[in-house]
Amino acid sequence: MQQSIIHIALVVRDYDEAIEFYTQRMSFKLIEDTYQPEQDKRWVVIAPPGSTGSNLLLAKASDAEQEAAVGNQTGGRVFLFLRTDDFWRDYHSMTDKGIKFIREPLEQPYGTVAVFEDLYGNRWDLLGPPKHA
Repeated sequence: MQQSIIHIALVVRDYDEAIEFYTQRMSFKLIEDTYQPEQDKRWVVIAPPGSTGSNLLLAKASDAEQEAAVGNQTGGRVFLFLRTDDFWRDYHSMTDKGIKFIREPLEQPYGTVAVFEDLYGNRWDLLGPPKHA
């Protein structure tokens, strides 16, 4: 048996503002943006540059319960973990583009890590390789 997680749904307030944030400020690639008329919604998939694994499916909130979850899908815990091959390049690029880091970079045995928030307040780890990797 072989299985993998291919999409992680991220509930967003608006497709276009989410696409703009992730592609312009985080340098993600827009993989697909297809309108689905039978459901009156869009199938929007994004991924970090160079990614070959899981990607994000941007899912627009469609009712009050989903709207309440935007930015807080995990109750305030770090939700997503973005691994990079060059922590400081991406950290500086993201801060230059106005991304808010809520925990400053810290060297850990597993790598350099800092916590940031996306446009809705979801918490992410930016994770770089360990110094002696």
